[in-house]
Parts: sequence; C-alpha cells; structure tokens
Amino acid sequence: PNAIAEVREAVDFLRYYAAQARDHFANDTHRPLGPVVCISPWNFPLAIFTGQVCAALAAGNTVLAKPAEQTPLVAAQAVRILREAGVPEGAVQLLPGRGETVGAALIGDERIRGVMFTGSTEVAGIISRNLAGRLDAQGRTIPLIAETGGQNAMIVDSSALTEQVVMDVISSAFDSAGQRCSALRVLCVQDDVAERVIRMLKGAMAEYKVGSPEHLATDIGPVIDAEAKANIERHIKTMGDKGRKVHQIARAQGDACSRGTFVLPTLIELDSLDELGREVFGPVLHLVRYPRARLGELLEQINGSGYGLTLGVHTRIDETIAQVVNVAKVGNLYVNRNIVGAVVGVQPFGGEGLSGTGPKAGGPLYMYRLLGARPQDAVANQLRQESGATAQAEAKAPLAALRNWASKQDPALAALCDRYAALSQSGRTQLLAGPTGERNSYSLLPRETVLCLAQEKADLLAQLAAALAVGSRVLWQDDAQTRTLLSSLPTEVRDRIALVADWATGEADFDALLHHGDSDQLREVSKLAAARQAARGGAIIGVHGLHRGETDIPLERLLIEHALSVNTAAAGGNASLMTIG
Repeated sequence: PNAIAEVREAVDFLRYYAAQARDHFANDTHRPLGPVVCISPWNFPLAIFTGQVCAALAAGNTVLAKPAEQTPLVAAQAVRILREAGVPEGAVQLLPGRGETVGAALIGDERIRGVMFTGSTEVAGIISRNLAGRLDAQGRTIPLIAETGGQNAMIVDSSALTEQVVMDVISSAFDSAGQRCSALRVLCVQDDVAERVIRMLKGAMAEYKVGSPEHLATDIGPVIDAEAKANIERHIKTMGDKGRKVHQIARAQGDACSRGTFVLPTLIELDSLDELGREVFGPVLHLVRYPRARLGELLEQINGSGYGLTLGVHTRIDETIAQVVNVAKVGNLYVNRNIVGAVVGVQPFGGEGLSGTGPKAGGPLYMYRLLGARPQDAVANQLRQESGATAQAEAKAPLAALRNWASKQDPALAALCDRYAALSQSGRTQLLAGPTGERNSYSLLPRETVLCLAQEKADLLAQLAAALAVGSRVLWQDDAQTRTLLSSLPTEVRDRIALVADWATGEADFDALLHHGDSDQLREVSKLAAARQAARGGAIIGVHGLHRGETDIPLERLLIEHALSVNTAAAGGNASLMTIG
C-alpha cells in the first residue's frame, strides 16, 4: 500500500504542477530562476524527488537532482522515465552521492540559482548559512525552499470515540515504520480516558506484525539503516532508564528481524512534553496525559516547541475544535482523522517555524518561489480564479489609516496602499476538492512580524504598506530617521510598529525580512540574518531584497499557509456531545 500510494503521489505532483504552468504561466512574463538544486530524502524516494524536480522543471528551470544516498536507484529510474517522456537530457541531471561531498559541492557552486531541500532541520540551517550573502545576476538572494521535520502531536479529549482514535493513532505513528515527516510523535490524552486509550492501543499494537515487506502479512517493515536503528533504540533505552513506562508488544515475523534493521513499535508514557528534545524518526510513540482544564496550556507547550508541521485533534465538541484551530501554529491540521498521507492539491503539505520555510508542496504558491520574475498581480489573479474560494478579509484598518494619512502628503504612497490592498490575499480561505465525508480548506494568514530595513524614507513606507496590507506587525531598526517617521504616523499605524536597537543580536522576534538597498548591503544583511539564526537556533528567516525605489514587493512571501482537513463523518455516536461547552 505504501508503494502504491507513493507512485500515485508522484503522478499527482506531475499533473498538479503541469496544470498550474499550463493554466497560469506564460513564457514571456514568468521567467525561471536558472539552475536549481533538488536535494530529496530517502523516506519518499520517488514522490518527494519527483515533486521537487517536476516543480522546478515546470517553472522553466534546469535541475541538478541529488537524491538521498540511501535511495539512488529509485531516483535513477525516475529520471529515466522523465527522459523517456521527453524531458531533454540537459534539463535534469542526476547527481547521486553523499551530502557531505556531492550535496556540499552543489550548494557551494556560485552558478546555482535556487535550492529545494527536504530533510533535517539541522541540515536546512547549514544550507541556509552557506547560501547567505550570495546573490544572483539581478542582485537577489538565492531562494531556499526547505521542508523539515516536526514534533507532531495529536490531542484526544474524553468525547472522542476511542476505537477511532486508536485506529488513527496506529496508522499515524507506525505506518511506514514511523518514517514520515508527518508521523505522530506525541499523543496527548485527556487524563479521564487515558487508561482506556492506552489499554486499547496496546491491544492494537499486539496485533501488528513486524518483518520483511515482501510478505503480505507484514504490517511494519524495517527502519532505513543500522545507524537509524541504533539511534532509536538508544532513545528507547534512555527513557526506560529514566523510569518511563515503555511498551513493545508487536510480533516479529520469522527470524528476519534478527538480521535486519527492525524496531518494534514502541509506546512510551511521559510525564511532560518537556522531556522530548529532537524528533525521533521511527516507530516510537510518546504519550502524555493532560487535564481538561489545561488544554490551553498544552497548546502553548506544543507551539512552544518551535516545530509546526502537523497536528491532530480528536473530539466531538465544536468549541474544542475551534480552540485548537485558532491557536495551533502548524502547517497541516487534521480533525478526527489520521495525520499522515497528505494528498497533492487537497492537503498542500509543509510547515512553519522549525518545520520549514514554505511555500507548501502541492499548493498554489510553490512554483512562484521558483521564478525569477512574474507579473505583480500573478498570484492574486490565480487565487481569484480558483474554484471554492471565499472572499478574503476586508482591508486592514491600519492600512486604511496609513492610506488616509498619505492621501494628504504623499499621493504615491496612497496609491501604493490601494494597490497592495487589492493584491493582498491575506485572510483568504479556499475549499479544496476531496473525498466525500471530508472537508479540506486552505487558508492564507499573515506572518506575525516583518523586519523592514531601508535607508530611504519612501522605501520604509512602501515596506510598511506591504506589511500592513497582509496584517503583519512591523519591526524597524531604531535610529533618528525611524523615530522621526514613527512619531509622524497615525496612532493606528504606530501601534503596529516596534523599534529594535540591534536587530541582528536583539531579542525581538521576526519571521520575514524586507530589505531595500544595494547588493553589498543585501549581502551583509543576509549574512547577519543567517548568523542570528545559527546563534539562536530558531527558524530560517526568508530575506527578500529589493532595489532602491522598487515597489513590486512579493506579498505572498509575507504569508503563511494553513491546510485544515476535517473528517465530517466522525461526529457519529452521541450527537448531543457536539453542543457541550
């Protein structure tokens, strides 16, 4: 089933990006970046590899494809098929090898114009720092699209149907031997029902068979290699030595497990989420109990981990669903269903924070990040043409206040406010096609804080208008010019701006950076941003450079994407539970 689903996903990627290029792109207006490096992981050796390569090709780029060192043969077959289908030999080059050698050489080559990476958060940070300070011929930074791991959680309250919870937990945590980016790592169960859930979960685990995937009776195969097996087993032993309850119950098929890299599915009961550090990439599920009254604190803890890939919630209470949906900082959220198996175009996939830079794979913004130039209204026009879209939120009040202020003393800025208001897609929610009994929606939300750097007053105000148009807060470097400008602005606008003495070393947080200036200044800013990320260990910050006086600010880069998938058929049982506060 995993192999069939992966082939299907690869086909979905090919069709999705080809349709986007056909319907919305034009050779004379949508210009490619140039040579793009695609570094793909071993856990989806066909689907992710194909998704990266075909998106870059569909946007008009040439591709240097570096598959994971564990899975070069699948990648070789994929490239062979692409060439049989008519992709020119020079358009995609397969470069198998180790990351430390082939990958490092590719990233370090001055000729590359973009990097797509799926893998660990640590390696994404290394790539980001290697790209810092490098610009293309137009004086732009080299874009990095990184999709990394997650400490993915599922919240289960006492109203949830235990049988359905256990079924979805088993598939989320142990399918593909837990070797999915989206796999369930932490199960958070309301303490009232924890014992019942654990008892049923252990019973389900006892029915699972571990062994060679060549046997149809096998439920769980091996982990990728001996190093992965050793790391996982070391974590399990460490938790056991700490006194945590460790359950390994599944059955091994024959003697194959004694020779291969197999790890029995494992359930570990923890006292707190704080006991977890980095992601354990394998068939290991951690369980934490929480009291109903502290659901809000639990959500804060999950957000506080810094990861933001997937989150699940099982409940039959609408208010609980709304609370989780409104607070969770994750790219993909699932309600009353499993949290794996995202479908291209139905659940666009990708996280935020430590889980990735965006945009989402299999989503409408992905290919735009692979372009060197496009019309300023291209993204807005495409999203407006998509079926199932609802009207986005009304124009933001601070932007209206800035526009009114500018109309009296800066007509060019007033016109810019109107243009950004018309182009902004922040607040847009779109229903996506999906199976009966499931509701899938895609939303665009503002990044919380945008650092705006410029020497010219007009450029600072353009950046401010762009950030206010999507609903972000603004951070300015504290100097004489920004203090004077800030004091002259309306109160509604001032309330959205903060000053920082030294953004490169200060504690003020931001999740996007706009810079107007020359190439030398942009190189320095890019290096400082990368050094800041390395020192703080936080998320990779996108640096978007513009030339002085340029107003074509890509508003989509100030947005984050959320995908919500709701199993609408799961509210069965006692319908009165849906109305309980």
